[in-house]
Amino acid sequence: MTPHVVCGGLSFAEAPVELRERIAFQPGDIPVALSAMKDEMQLREVVLVSTCNRVEYFGATDSPERAAERWPLFLKNYHVLEPGIRLPSFHYSDESCVAHLFEVAAGLRSMVVGETEIFGQVKNAYEIALKHGATGKWMNRLFQSSFAAAKAVRTHTGITRGSVSVGSVAVELSEKIFGELDGRTVMVIGAGDTSEKTARSLKSRGVTSIMVANRTHERAEHLARELDGRAIRWDEWEQSAASVDIIISSTSAPHYVLTREKLERMLKVREPRPLFLIDLAVPRDFEPAVNLLDDVFLYDIDDLQSIAQRHIDERHAELEHGREILKPHVGRFCTWAQRQQEIERLGQLDPNRFPGGKSA
Repeated sequence: MTPHVVCGGLSFAEAPVELRERIAFQPGDIPVALSAMKDEMQLREVVLVSTCNRVEYFGATDSPERAAERWPLFLKNYHVLEPGIRLPSFHYSDESCVAHLFEVAAGLRSMVVGETEIFGQVKNAYEIALKHGATGKWMNRLFQSSFAAAKAVRTHTGITRGSVSVGSVAVELSEKIFGELDGRTVMVIGAGDTSEKTARSLKSRGVTSIMVANRTHERAEHLARELDGRAIRWDEWEQSAASVDIIISSTSAPHYVLTREKLERMLKVREPRPLFLIDLAVPRDFEPAVNLLDDVFLYDIDDLQSIAQRHIDERHAELEHGREILKPHVGRFCTWAQRQQEIERLGQLDPNRFPGGKSA
């Protein structure tokens, strides 16, 4: 028998989050799982990738049918799932398996096409398997080849360009307006989930001061603690806003929280510099006419989502380009694999021809 590279698993494309949560592996559990998989699935080598969006294995085996058959059973036994539960797992072998891994590492099979986090997750999964002796020449070559292939896709396509979430779009626009965000001040009006995420995104890029105002002051204090900022009273936000660079608003007010007239008064006591207004509320918190004032940049939720969607569309347009770039990388690995299979086959026929037999 000569080895084949195989893979299988469940991702967001096949399984809902409720199921993926039940079969996910904690980092500390993976070494034990790798050892059990090798025994139960008859794998020579194995790497296990477990993220919030996918649980997949990649292995080398003399019995690809055995691996495919035992994978769902291994998951059920390991996670103590009810026997009748259906696991909609996919299975690939040889060239299809290689192409799948390369596309995963390059972000072509991600929920958000082109996201780069998966590259680090795949690399970490490989390093864990390598550290615990679960890999050999097949998985080492396969994963190292996938890293080179993924880098080529990122370098030669626009698959990773453009922000694709409201928070990241807000950061992108902020950096276009202000350049570096170090030392900039943000005010959050209202304590909605999207405004919190947007404020966190800005903080991650250098914003140093965050103020939070909410009609319920206890909620403002809670969010301020989460953001390492400070809470201000609702009736004080207008006076405090004169010193900020970015205002994020997401209240449930039925009327404009900030009108053009009110902002004109604020600007008179404010040093001349840009003011970025991020209106995440529906109905809107900021009167659209404020955008007509000098050095005021207003974007509402529709503007931000439209930019994010345009970037998503642009990434999807790059999918086929990315796959074309991967083809020669897949071909090179498959050529190497065929040569290794031939060496092992001949070694089995005549062990003296290749000293060491299967290890040749």
